[in-house]
Amino acid sequence: MENVIIRAMQLSDYDKVYALWQNISGFGLRSIDDSKEGIEKFLKRNPNTSVVAVFNGEIIGSVLCGHDGRTGYMYHVCVKKEMRRHGIGKEMVVRAMRMLSEEGINKVSLLAFCDNKGGNAFWHQVGWKERDDVNFYDFVLNEENITAFNAGEEN
Repeated sequence: MENVIIRAMQLSDYDKVYALWQNISGFGLRSIDDSKEGIEKFLKRNPNTSVVAVFNGEIIGSVLCGHDGRTGYMYHVCVKKEMRRHGIGKEMVVRAMRMLSEEGINKVSLLAFCDNKGGNAFWHQVGWKERDDVNFYDFVLNEENITAFNAGEEN
């Protein structure tokens, strides 16, 4: 889409990005990890890999992306509902993957909630492979880090 700027996410984008996240139906936000302090810590550790899409001064998309030195991870990949199906999500993902590659990362992983039909369809459409050969495990270290899901039917 013309006039959409894809650029590195800055901490100064936080309020607008968080507002976008809150308006994505079915989106899960963690009380600590997705707080301004949590995102600041993430961006300091991964200063070049997270991106936002900006259209007419408004943030309309985001990819929170980082790595552990071995594997890249994507979180909170989203585009404002009325701006979807213009290649913005794919362009953001490609940019984040290019930045990971420049940092020597050779593999990228992500999680998508099973009931996130729109998100899962997107990942299939852009060529990602769903794995069925691994189990995913969590162990919560901080019970105060609650995940809250945005209300709504449509993703």
